[in-house]
Amino acid sequence: MSLAPAPSPNLQRFDRIALGAAEQARLTGTLALMLAGIVRAIVKREMDRSELLANLHRMGVKSLPVVVTTALFTGGIMVIQAGPIVERYGAQGLLGWGAGFGTLREIGPLLTALMISGRVGANNTAELGTMAVTEQIDALRALAIDPKSFLVAPRFCAIVTTLLLSTLFADALALFGAAECGWALLGVEPSIFYRGLTSDLLGIGDVLHGLIKSVVFGAVIGLSSCHFGMTTRGGAPGVGRSVNATVVVSAAGIFGLDYLLSFVLQ
Repeated sequence: MSLAPAPSPNLQRFDRIALGAAEQARLTGTLALMLAGIVRAIVKREMDRSELLANLHRMGVKSLPVVVTTALFTGGIMVIQAGPIVERYGAQGLLGWGAGFGTLREIGPLLTALMISGRVGANNTAELGTMAVTEQIDALRALAIDPKSFLVAPRFCAIVTTLLLSTLFADALALFGAAECGWALLGVEPSIFYRGLTSDLLGIGDVLHGLIKSVVFGAVIGLSSCHFGMTTRGGAPGVGRSVNATVVVSAAGIFGLDYLLSFVLQ
């Protein structure tokens, strides 16, 4: 009796890579279809406005304490890290430009997106996942209510809007924190800091650079949290798995798209 030869390790590795690539392609296609459904609901004005306002308050207003704390400490940390170089080369006049360039284009939208992903995205997945495993979403379909128009589209728009406005708020607070920290630790007057911030080296393009990133990051968080929430199966353990998948996919998508957008928006 002859036995079939065992597959080689290289072949097994190739199978795992191919399976992973197919899974990523499937996920990308699913998210694209969900985005198309959301756009359709918005264009046809089928989105539930009361649900949108409720989610804006819950996701946006209640996230302010987290955004404020993160932004203020971020500005201070940037000054602490730049302190030795500023003192060594006497570049006090460039402190405002350096803090503004890093905050507006990169640190502000990136850190705000990660904070919103952890607080809002995970919570959104948990809520939708609980509704899915308790068959509340099926009940909406039985009542001829489209879940995408009633649940998904308002939450997606609320997340994107929340991240966009939170990024603007975080940018201002981070720069304020950097100015105050620079005055306290390095003796750089706030007037000198803000003069460097408003120099010709920075412009509206730097602000738009970060805001475009925040919109894209918000779309990633909204799509992934709604997708994994709506497709939750397996009771309470399934909700936990969906939340974990949302956090991982959102973070990976944010960093990956940040890398690509940094090239495109130069």
